[in-house]
Amino acid sequence: MKIHFIAIGGSAMHNLAIALHKKGYKITGSDDEIFEPSRGRLLKYGLLPAQMGWDASRIHKNLDAIILGMHAREDNPELLMARKLGLKIFSYPEFLYEQSKNKTRIVIGGSHGKTTITSMILHVLQQHGIKTDYMVGAQLEGFEVMVQLSDDAPYIVLEGDEYLSSPLDRRPKFHLYQPHIALLSGIAWDHINVFPSFENYIEQFSIFIDKIEPNGKLIYCEEDETLKKLCEGKNKPSLCLLPYHLPEYSITDGVTQIHWQGQSYPLQVFGKHNLLNIAGALTVCRQMGLSTALILEAMSSFKGASNRLQLLAKSPKSIVFKDFAHAPSKLRATLEAVREQFAGRKLVACMELHTFSSLNKDFLDQYKHTMDMCDEAFVFYNPHALQLKRLPDLNPDQIRMAFGRNNIHVISQADQLKKELLQRKQDNSAFLLMSSGNFGNLDMKSLAEQLVNGF
Repeated sequence: MKIHFIAIGGSAMHNLAIALHKKGYKITGSDDEIFEPSRGRLLKYGLLPAQMGWDASRIHKNLDAIILGMHAREDNPELLMARKLGLKIFSYPEFLYEQSKNKTRIVIGGSHGKTTITSMILHVLQQHGIKTDYMVGAQLEGFEVMVQLSDDAPYIVLEGDEYLSSPLDRRPKFHLYQPHIALLSGIAWDHINVFPSFENYIEQFSIFIDKIEPNGKLIYCEEDETLKKLCEGKNKPSLCLLPYHLPEYSITDGVTQIHWQGQSYPLQVFGKHNLLNIAGALTVCRQMGLSTALILEAMSSFKGASNRLQLLAKSPKSIVFKDFAHAPSKLRATLEAVREQFAGRKLVACMELHTFSSLNKDFLDQYKHTMDMCDEAFVFYNPHALQLKRLPDLNPDQIRMAFGRNNIHVISQADQLKKELLQRKQDNSAFLLMSSGNFGNLDMKSLAEQLVNGF
C-alpha cells in the first residue's frame, strides 16, 4: 500500500508512519516543521520529507490512502487535492481501527494515567513474551517506537485519548476504537476548548462505554466517584464491570512495595496514583491470562513512562523530578506522590500553564488549592503561548486567586524562573517541575544538576 501522511511529524503520526514502513508499506509524508525526536526517527527510516511545507503535487491518484494529522488545517493544499481526487482520508485513530479489526482491542482511557497504564501493560507483556500490537503516547524503555502493527499479534493495546481525531473528524479518538476490553482511570474536566462544560466532557466517556463490543469488559477505578457513578449506572447487561482500587502497600527507606498474599513486591515508581495505575494494569493483564504474581514480578522492573515523574538529578541531600502534569487532577496527584515519598524534605514545586485549558481564565479556578501541599509554589506562563492560542493576557493576581494561595510565585520569564529556583537550593529538598511544555525553552536537565550539586 502507498500511504501519504499530512503532518507526519506529530508524536503519534511519525510513530505510525514508521510502524507501517516496517510492515512493508510505501510511506511518504509532509509537514511545515518537524522537531526532535520525530525528526531523527523519521530520518533514520528514510521518511523525513526532503523539504518542509505543503505541496499539492505530492498527492496523486496512485495513493491508496491519506492519513491526516491534527496539526493540518482544513484548507491544507494537500488535503484539498486529496479530497478533489476522491482519495480515502483517515485520521490516525480511524486507521488504527482498520488495522485492528481482527484483533482483541484493549483501550486505556481516562483523564489521567492512561499513558502510564498502557506502558505498564506493555512492559508486563514484553517481560512474559506475549506478542501484542500497540500504540502509546510516550517513549518507553525497551521499545524503539511507540506504535507496533503486525498481521499475527492477537491483541492490540491502544491509549485512548479523548481529544479530537482530525480537522475533518471531530469525534474523540477513543470513540473510534470499539474495544473488547476497556479501562477508564478517572474523569476530571479537560480540553475546555472542545468540551465547554464538565457535563459535556462526561458524555464523551459515556459514549465510549456504549461503544464497547458486546460481551466486553469495562475495568474502572472505583475510587473516582464520578467514574464509578457513570459505570455502575450503565444499563448494559452484556457488559462485565471490573472495578479496581488502591492495593495494600508500604514505603520503607524510600521504596514503595505492594503486598499481596504474604509477598512484597518492591517498585521503582511511587505515589498513590501510580499504585492505582498498577491496579488497573494488573486487572487488564489478568484478562489476558497472566497471574497476579507474574504481573507484580514484572511490574517491579517498570521504571515509568517518559516525562512521568522522571528523575532528572539527585544527590544525598536533594532530588529533582520532572512530570507531564498540567491538568488539575494530575497536578494534585503528582504533588501528593512526592510529598508522601519524601515526607521529611522541603518540597518546591513549579508548574507551567501551557495548554489551552490551563491558560484560559474561565478554567483557572479548577486549580484551586492544587498546590497547597508544597512548601513553596511557582507558576510559570509564557506570554507568547497566550498569543499563539489567541487568549487574553493573564496577570499574577488572577493566577494567585485561582490557585487560592497568596504566596505563590508567578513568573513569566524563563531566566527569572531559573534564578528564583536556584535561590531555593538547600539541603534536604525535593524539586518538582511540572509541564506539558518546556518552561520557555529552559534547559531542565542543566537546572536540575545545578540544584543538586555543590552541597
